[in-house]
Amino acid sequence: MATLPHSFKRIRLNLARSKEFPNGSARHGYEFVVPLDAKEHIDADLWKAERAHCRVRRFWAGEEDQIGFVVHKAGGPEHARWVFDYDQTAEDDDESGYRFGAHAFRIGEFVSVRDEDGEMHTFVVASVEAAT
Repeated sequence: MATLPHSFKRIRLNLARSKEFPNGSARHGYEFVVPLDAKEHIDADLWKAERAHCRVRRFWAGEEDQIGFVVHKAGGPEHARWVFDYDQTAEDDDESGYRFGAHAFRIGEFVSVRDEDGEMHTFVVASVEAAT
């Protein structure tokens, strides 16, 4: 088994407070592995070189986990986006991170993900640790 470079991190996102979950939920979220640069942003160049290692697990209470890849969709600086892709043969299963390219992934920061139904959910970065 190959050892990932030190810049690869396992990031856990837990559902933040919402109308349905006033205290948030550690039983709803994502864990994913991506390389982060010195500013804790996703390193697109290292992702491109090592994309097979950039995986995601969606966990949602009462549902089976979904396993997929973290994918960078082209579109230039304004339209490029990071998505969670659970079926590389389907176009409609992607869940996109809102401005993931501009976010620093630090514990306590908030990020949003648009699910496959188009609904936006806010998550808190619960942990960032070395990926093994």
